[in-house]
This record gives sequence, C-alpha cells and structure tokens, in this order.
Amino acid sequence: MYRDTRLLILGSLPGARSLAEQRYYAHPTNQFWRLVGQVIERPLAELAYDDRLAALRAARVGLWDVIRSAERRTSSDSEICEVEAHDLPALIATIPDLRMIGFNGGKAAAIGRRQLPSTQGIGLVDLPSSSAANTNAYAAKLEHWLRLREALVD
Repeated sequence: MYRDTRLLILGSLPGARSLAEQRYYAHPTNQFWRLVGQVIERPLAELAYDDRLAALRAARVGLWDVIRSAERRTSSDSEICEVEAHDLPALIATIPDLRMIGFNGGKAAAIGRRQLPSTQGIGLVDLPSSSAANTNAYAAKLEHWLRLREALVD
C-alpha cells in the first residue's frame, strides 16, 4: 500500500476466477470496476488490468482484502470459514494520508469492523457488494459507492 493512499477499499477474499487470473475482481459479472470507475470518474472497466491499477494509484485508491486465508467450497462469501484475517490496524498505521475505508460487502465489513473499532479521523463505509450475487440494481449500489468520493476531495 502507498503512504499517500486516501481511500482503501477492502474486499473479503478473491473468488476462484480472480485467484486463477491473479487479478482483483476478474469475474466479468462483478461490477467493481464500473462502480469504482464512477467514484474516480474514469472508465476503468474499459481499460486493461494494469491500466486500471495505475488509475487507482493515481487517484490515491488502494485495494486489499480483510482475509489473509480461509476455507470455502465456492466463491460465495457465505461459504467462507476457518478465517485468518489480515492485520488491518498494522496496515492502516502505515498509511498516514488515509481518510476512508470502504468495505465491499457484508463479510468484509463484519471482519474489518471487528478489527477497527476505533479509527480516529478515518471514515468507515459499508458498501453493497459489487458481486453479481448481490442482486440490487446497479444504480442502488452506485448511490452508496459514490460516498467514497469524499475521501478523494482536496
């Protein structure tokens, strides 16, 4: 993570497709790149993966997961068990410019918030999952995701 990151988006654990491709949010039905593209006002979904990451970096947005390792039979967060979480307090201690953490989905929020009961000056935002398993309309998801822009305003 970069020291000048202002917004950190935390997912739970990459799904099978993302792990196989070694890319965050690789499944084509996942709306993450469209949603975060709206947040930073860049058409990320249309870019090559490395260009997506570069655009996030330029916007001072970081990506990570709340879970270091776990067991599950499918890519569904409801299947996750035997969780070993990342040390989020240690991570955020290395990011002095951090203003906000967005939790992508309920599982990420539940695990992340347990580790971060007190985050002085850092906003915590629970987001509807970008996964296609969350059947809320895109517009409804986007309304919540756009709150992340607050972290990026000078």
